[in-house]
Amino acid sequence: MKPEIHPEYQAVTYTCSCGNVIETQSTRSGDMALDVCSACHPFYTGKQKQADSGGQIDKFKQRFGMMRSKKG
Repeated sequence: MKPEIHPEYQAVTYTCSCGNVIETQSTRSGDMALDVCSACHPFYTGKQKQADSGGQIDKFKQRFGMMRSKKG
């Protein structure tokens, strides 16, 4: 690497909204607040929420399926 052309590499603290604090090094100066980290993200914790109780097709059939059966 050429001297004096690269940014400074310094210690940085990232704080998640869940309270997890991550200390690492970066070229970015100052501390940073995160919305989601590996301690609280559903993919990493295995606590995924099932937001879709029924698929879009099932919802459509429930709403409009009755209309077809009454006509026929």
